[in-house]
Amino acid sequence: MSDEPSENISGGPTGGGQIAAFEAADPSSATRAEVVIDRLGDLYWRKAYGGQGGFECLVRTILSQNTSDKASQPAHDALMARFDSSDLAESLAAADREELVEAIRSAGLYNQKSKLIIGVAEEVLADFGSEADFDRYVREADPAEVRNRLLEMKGVGPKTADCVLLFAGGRGGVFPVDTHVHRISRRLGIAPADADHETVRDYLERDVPAEKCGFGHTAMIQFGREYCTARKPACLEDPEACPMYDVCERVGVNPEMGEVVDPAETVADD
Repeated sequence: MSDEPSENISGGPTGGGQIAAFEAADPSSATRAEVVIDRLGDLYWRKAYGGQGGFECLVRTILSQNTSDKASQPAHDALMARFDSSDLAESLAAADREELVEAIRSAGLYNQKSKLIIGVAEEVLADFGSEADFDRYVREADPAEVRNRLLEMKGVGPKTADCVLLFAGGRGGVFPVDTHVHRISRRLGIAPADADHETVRDYLERDVPAEKCGFGHTAMIQFGREYCTARKPACLEDPEACPMYDVCERVGVNPEMGEVVDPAETVADD
């Protein structure tokens, strides 16, 4: 918990963006996944996503890989301050790598990430002509095409591609899966216990309405930080400590015994 921000990651009304307008579904007819997202909507500010620059979002997401927001945000801020933000792709493609390393050091894995960032900058300019054209492509091209093209870039995995589609493209129906979403979806029982990240994404994007996916992603992350942590979920202390207790199957969690295992281990034990 100490490595993550305490505030709602959606930012609240003063954090920018617009509120996501959606109605809670009738629980008798909704999927369990939608019921979960609706419940999270009672806990967190519902932000609509989109509007970020595609290339800057791509860089920001690379910086966030394998580290916390607390570490990656200062690296992003330092990068934006040191390089020309008016044409970031041009600036980073021509960057001195040691200078870039120094700027992003707080994000960890800085040697690897500096190479990846310069590489995607060069690729964006070579294939799209300019940062502005790349940003337009992310916003306007077919989402499946954009996702596949992003996945062709070195260092861009499914979560990074989906974050660009969501935060820059504002695409409905995109539900990026990070470690929190992967863990919680399986604990709740809205994805198979042994599902990998891509399978969890398939289940969530199938069962959560498109307009609720972006909010669901950030809200589930926040829920994982505040309540359903990897080793000490709130229900171990007291069922009433978790606002999702009544809609959770607690796969891999045994409050009576005080035990927590990865949900996939429950499948192996069957």
